[in-house]
Amino acid sequence: MTVWIALLRGVNVGGITIRSADLADLFRSLDFGGVRTVLASGNVRFETDEPASARAKLKSRIEKALRERFGYDAWIALITADELAKAIERFPFDADDSARQPWVVFCSDGDVANELADAAASVDDPKTDPTAFEKVSPHVSVVYWNPVKGTTTDTAFAKVLAKTRYTSTTTNRNLRTLAKLVD
Repeated sequence: MTVWIALLRGVNVGGITIRSADLADLFRSLDFGGVRTVLASGNVRFETDEPASARAKLKSRIEKALRERFGYDAWIALITADELAKAIERFPFDADDSARQPWVVFCSDGDVANELADAAASVDDPKTDPTAFEKVSPHVSVVYWNPVKGTTTDTAFAKVLAKTRYTSTTTNRNLRTLAKLVD
């Protein structure tokens, strides 16, 4: 049995409202066990016999079901609980720094992860403004981001993430939310 985490992009923002109970019902209707939603931002933990090698097929199946049931253009990042635990463990910045927001950006496409890593390298320069230094660090299929609190929509990297071309391949979560998914 594999424990999976589905991170839905754009749920309960921008007019796409899905109640956690309805989301859990959808996952149960797909014959997944141990279904649990965390917060109201599209985080689902579930179990299935599908191994990690079946990720693309499973991702497609879930996205199709979301589109059909809730009538929106659904995209998810799909990771195993083990992968999530490792992503949390590898967070390269001080997660307890109260002046910053610890984020993990999940990329469902390796090329996009590389592209964001390149973009991060170009904006992550403390010489430009040491007080706003974003602290961005790529690692395989995630990009770690640690901006100053209150700046997560205004920073150079935030503007890169907001580009339409990343809508279907990225989603980000606060490190504290992710910790609730591995418990």
